[in-house]
Amino acid sequence: MKKMTLKEIAQVFNVSISTVSKAINDSHEISYGLKTKIQQYAKENKYRPNKLALNLRQKKTKTIGVVVPNILNYFFTQVFSGIEKVANEKGYNLLSCISDESYEKEVKTLEFLGGGTVDGIIVSMAEETQFKSKMDHFQNLLDEHIPLVMFDRVSDDVLCDKVVVDDYEAGYRTAKYFLNLGCTTLAVVSAIDQSSVGRLRVDGYKKALSEADIPFDDRLILRLGKKDDLELLMSLLLNYKQIDGIMALDEITAVEVLRIVKARGYKVQEDISVIGFTNGKLSRYVTPSLTAVSQHGTYLGETAANTLIERMEGRTGKDFSTRIIKTSLVVRDSTKKL
Repeated sequence: MKKMTLKEIAQVFNVSISTVSKAINDSHEISYGLKTKIQQYAKENKYRPNKLALNLRQKKTKTIGVVVPNILNYFFTQVFSGIEKVANEKGYNLLSCISDESYEKEVKTLEFLGGGTVDGIIVSMAEETQFKSKMDHFQNLLDEHIPLVMFDRVSDDVLCDKVVVDDYEAGYRTAKYFLNLGCTTLAVVSAIDQSSVGRLRVDGYKKALSEADIPFDDRLILRLGKKDDLELLMSLLLNYKQIDGIMALDEITAVEVLRIVKARGYKVQEDISVIGFTNGKLSRYVTPSLTAVSQHGTYLGETAANTLIERMEGRTGKDFSTRIIKTSLVVRDSTKKL
């Protein structure tokens, strides 16, 4: 079915296109009688405004680009949900992209989004980008005066607004919780070792050990690469020492660790306590249910979206802000005082 245009409506009422446009937008400049007739006719003939043409005239797309490194991570799903909530409330559309932890894919994605496709961008850096420490593609966006908000995985080298989780404190407080349970041999399983958040959580863990006069043992840090066999590495870890606590730095890895520990004949709680990061559905429904660090992803997403929209709409000063989201521990059945 052919889409009706303003020109066709104008011809029906023998008025200008400008008059039709004002009538449809309920302008006070058009008489009530004519305005009502035009609006009724437009509705009956299923007229829809050409948003693209309107946006081009206004030099705005009313669209926000969102780039996340891994959509399978429930934390990023929560963040996206928060961004979407605020975007909908403020009249913005979202264009979501996944870098898949790849520097090259992230560069290509930002080049696409930066070509006038969106009004602003919210991004969490790929692990490979953080490892290579190459930030030129972000600087290109800033040089084009495209508003940018980084969240979770950020870089001090990129001057923009940021929203981050207090990962150092989260690692510290989680390790302290293990120690207060009576655990003395704490292992960390990290599938995000090359990312800033992974390193910060381990640094917090080290601080807790130092305060308890427990020597740091690097062999208790299991660093999991994409091609590594977690089952094998966990076997080596469990054979190395009598471990009584394991901190897994993402939810999927935590669930896998729980399964492997149980399969090896250990009793979760009595023999080994397990805590994961991200308080998602998997943590609630596995057996035993996982004690988890909640990063409040939905709230973080809302904060990132509000920060970007304020910047895009000129409601902020010249200085950039870094907003820090505190974590909380949701205690379930995978931890028990020894």
